[in-house]
Amino acid sequence: MIEIDHLVKRFDDLVAVNDVSFRLAPGEVLGFLGPNGAGKSTTMKILTGFLKPTEGTVTVFGCDIERDTIAAQRQMGYLPEGAPCYDEMTPRSFLKFIAAARGLTGGEQKRQLAKVVGTMSLEGVLDQRIETLSKGFKRRVGLAQAIIHDPQVLVLDEPTDGLDPNQKHQVREMIRGLAKDKIVIISTHILEEVTAVCSRAVIIARGRIVADCEPSALERRSKYHGALTLTLDEAVVAADLLGAFAGLDEVGLVEASTTANQLTLFPRDASASILLSVSQLVRDRDLAVTGIVQEKGRLDEVFREVTSEAGL
Repeated sequence: MIEIDHLVKRFDDLVAVNDVSFRLAPGEVLGFLGPNGAGKSTTMKILTGFLKPTEGTVTVFGCDIERDTIAAQRQMGYLPEGAPCYDEMTPRSFLKFIAAARGLTGGEQKRQLAKVVGTMSLEGVLDQRIETLSKGFKRRVGLAQAIIHDPQVLVLDEPTDGLDPNQKHQVREMIRGLAKDKIVIISTHILEEVTAVCSRAVIIARGRIVADCEPSALERRSKYHGALTLTLDEAVVAADLLGAFAGLDEVGLVEASTTANQLTLFPRDASASILLSVSQLVRDRDLAVTGIVQEKGRLDEVFREVTSEAGL
C-alpha cells in the first residue's frame, strides 16, 4: 500500500503541505482535489519523488520515497497533465523507448507492448506520428506509457481535461479497468471525475486535508441531496409554478431558476423522499413538467463549503 505520514513541506516561510496523512490500498481509486495553491501539486510531487519533504514520510509498498527513491518509482506509472509525448515519434516507437527505459527487453517488451496496445485500443494508430493524433488518442498513448511496466500504482494528473464527452467516457472506462488490482490516484479539478471514477475523495486546502471519504458521503453533505429538479416546458415560466409545489406538506422549500427554466424542490425532512408525492401532483394537475431528476448532491457546493471553512 501507499502510506503518507505527517507530511510537511515548507518553502522558506510558506507552508505548502501541513501535516498530511493518508493510506491507500490496491483497488482504491483516489480523487485528490484542492483549489489552486492548496498544496495538491506539491503533495503529488513528493509522492512521486520529485520533491523531498521537510518532515514526514512516504512509503510505496514498503519503499521509502527518500531512501529508496528508484525502488519506489519502479512501482509507479505517471501520466503528467496534458500527456506530453515526443510528437515526432509514433506510438510504437515511443512505447518501445519507454519500455526500454523501464528495463523491458526482448520477449517481455513485446508482450507488454502488445498488452498495452490492446488495452488502450491503439492498433489503428501505432505507426502514425503522435503530433497528428487527436487529444483522445494522445491521452491513450500517455496512459499506455504509464502502465507498460505493469506498475502497482498509477498517478494520473488531469487525465480527461480537455477531452470531449465521448473521449472522457473512454478514458474513464480504461481507468476503471486498470484499477481492479492497482492503486490509482487522480489529481483533478473536474469534480464530475470524482463521482464517475473514484472510490474515495481527499480534498486539501491550505496544505491540510479537509475531507477524506467516499464521493457519496460528500454528496450527502450537499443541501441538494434528496432534492428534486424539475425541468419545465419552454412555454411555462418557472416562477408561475412555485405555488403549485409550495403547498405540498413534504416540500420545505422551492427554488426557481429562470435561466434554466427549472424548479428545485427541497424535502422538509432530509431523510425522506418527495419523488412520489411530487410525481403524483404533476400527473393529477397535468403540469407542464418535461423532466424530473432526483439530486444525489452537488460536489461543487460541498467543495466550496469545505474549502471556505479552511479559510479559502
